[in-house]
Amino acid sequence: MEVGILSMRYAKALLDYARKKGMAKRVYKEMYNLSYCFYAQPELRETLDNPVVSIKDKLALVCAAADGNEKSIREFVRFITLVLRNKREGYLQFIALMYVDLYRKMKHIGVGRLITAVPVDKETEERIRAAAAQTLHAKMELETWVDPSIEGGFIFDINDYRLDASVATQLKRVKQQFNDKKRRIG
Repeated sequence: MEVGILSMRYAKALLDYARKKGMAKRVYKEMYNLSYCFYAQPELRETLDNPVVSIKDKLALVCAAADGNEKSIREFVRFITLVLRNKREGYLQFIALMYVDLYRKMKHIGVGRLITAVPVDKETEERIRAAAAQTLHAKMELETWVDPSIEGGFIFDINDYRLDASVATQLKRVKQQFNDKKRRIG
């Protein structure tokens, strides 16, 4: 079975189950944290794919990745147990991403990412979030990243659009224009 189809089926089933139990938001937070852990710690996937590691240890690892020191909710634990018993742990990262995506669509949540050369204060972050929410007519989740390589300015990604007002990009454009002119002249 294709990864996307299987992941979507599991994610939809989890969303339906979590909604019926009134825990969709909490499961969303756990799946979001889990998907981030897969991104930040590639060893997590390797450990889950290891057949020597027991289901009990895999469950404890996934719960720790999703919740840290907090205790995982019953619905999340039951779902992860189901995935592990069916030997679908290789799909867990994709299931988590699909669940996050489905939940955001259901709740009309837009996603934005602000990349700056230096950290921004909370007030500025809130103003950007509010402006984006008003423009999209949706709730907004805003992630902020600091990337000194952009040298100044900002890059703002929202859903599938990007506004790149970074100094590094502007310098590249000027350099490209200079090289184009140089080729035409000489």
